[in-house]
Amino acid sequence: MRNHLYYAFWMLILAAILVALLEHDLYWFSFILAPLIVLYLFDVTQRKHSILRNFPIFGHFRFIFEFIRPEIQQYFIASDLSEKPFTREQRSLVYQRAKKVRDTLAYGTRHDINEVAYEWTLHSLNAKKATEVEARIIIGNEQCTQPYHSSRLNISGMSFGALSANAIMAMNQGAKLGNFAQATGEGGISPYHLQGGDLIWQIGTGYFGCRNHDGNFNAEEFKQEAAHAQVKMIEVKLSQGAKPSHGGILPAAKLTKEIAAIRKVPLGQDVISPPTHSAFKNPIEMMHFLQQLRELSGGKPVGFKLCVGHKKEFLSICKGMLATGIIPDFINVDSADGGTGAAPLEFSNRVGMPLTDGLVFVHNALVGIGLRNKIRISAAGKIVSGFTMLRTIALGADICNMARAMMMATGCIQSLQCDANTCPTGVATQDKRLQKGLVVSEKKYRIANFHETTMHSFLELVGAMGLSDPSQITPDLVLRRVNVDEIKTFREIYNYIPEGSLLSKKVPEAYALDWAAAKAEAF
Repeated sequence: MRNHLYYAFWMLILAAILVALLEHDLYWFSFILAPLIVLYLFDVTQRKHSILRNFPIFGHFRFIFEFIRPEIQQYFIASDLSEKPFTREQRSLVYQRAKKVRDTLAYGTRHDINEVAYEWTLHSLNAKKATEVEARIIIGNEQCTQPYHSSRLNISGMSFGALSANAIMAMNQGAKLGNFAQATGEGGISPYHLQGGDLIWQIGTGYFGCRNHDGNFNAEEFKQEAAHAQVKMIEVKLSQGAKPSHGGILPAAKLTKEIAAIRKVPLGQDVISPPTHSAFKNPIEMMHFLQQLRELSGGKPVGFKLCVGHKKEFLSICKGMLATGIIPDFINVDSADGGTGAAPLEFSNRVGMPLTDGLVFVHNALVGIGLRNKIRISAAGKIVSGFTMLRTIALGADICNMARAMMMATGCIQSLQCDANTCPTGVATQDKRLQKGLVVSEKKYRIANFHETTMHSFLELVGAMGLSDPSQITPDLVLRRVNVDEIKTFREIYNYIPEGSLLSKKVPEAYALDWAAAKAEAF
């Protein structure tokens, strides 16, 4: 609020200067002079900012230029391929597909196809139409009694609170229109999620929506929530890419009656989301917890989400599966490059494994213990197009999840204000005034359109490869330039291991130490 008043003050001053110049009226100059004198006296006496003490009045222009720097950078300086985390080319593609306007490219690619790290796929002379390619996949092994017929592309977990009510509603109504799923995020199932679209209910360390007053898991509360017809799958979140093993806190000052009711927490207290789960302490207990959720939900698919950290710990989970015979229906691999969640800079920048490496490792681990064909892998991390879907599946995934791309389809302009409650498009804010700008009845179609057109692009690429099912995509079919005069397939770059090799006498060297250290009785 103070920032808004500050910049409003300067806008009024500049407007008054403009009027004075145009009208040649001394009255307007006196109108300008009085507040500037007050500002001068304030600047030279205040103690917080040395620039303002040394350069009264003029020093404020530094703060003004700093305030508008991101917009200047985005709209006037950055090239189509240079911005982070998403380039203008990527954002434009999302907007075009969400609006169903022209998304073709004229005059050739803007990418340097000879630069190191450039990637592409192999096409076939026996190409197929997009309509000839299977678009969905079954999630749920033989231990699951209510398997889910899933789209290959779904909405990644985003909580009410992180996103506005209007954004959540637009996404869920769009999911209903497009027949795909929305993950709730760990903040619980809100009324805004219950708009008719399929849901993946995410259970975090705070057990929001299914907890006792002490913050521990409540089986009866879970059973009631899981009974919603819209809830198609249950996902236990071990960690997220934005801030793995960090947890979080919602200050009491920001806790509204509505959010407290949804999360089943008391008003007037800070809401703590611990870094680890209290319902289980080791892989064996974790597997039994997953089985408990499967039974309480009536046999719906159950899995877990993580950003890969210590390899030994994930291999311990694998040993927990083998020791108990309990097999999750899916595993969601998140990328360390973060997402919609606000996080400390060090965690976003330097903690966790990038999606490519984490995905290959998880795929390999499941292949190595002979359970890959029973467990689906979903993946999230800067997936925005048909090709990024294709390369993710080539690396080892079955399903792709999008968070930030879906935010952009809802109207996000990458203003990078998700943690400030000032999102100008009403997507990532609880400010009622800003939320009004996001019209659900319009944006739900943008979500459905973006899903439909991105899936069509993906299925066209799969058909161009001569395949009839995305499950036929292998690491041999995507290539990368690794140096100026050398090209390798993903299979040549990454160390894919043979089926059952972790259970053999000769464990692959890259996995031997971590596999030996892994124990089902401890992470």
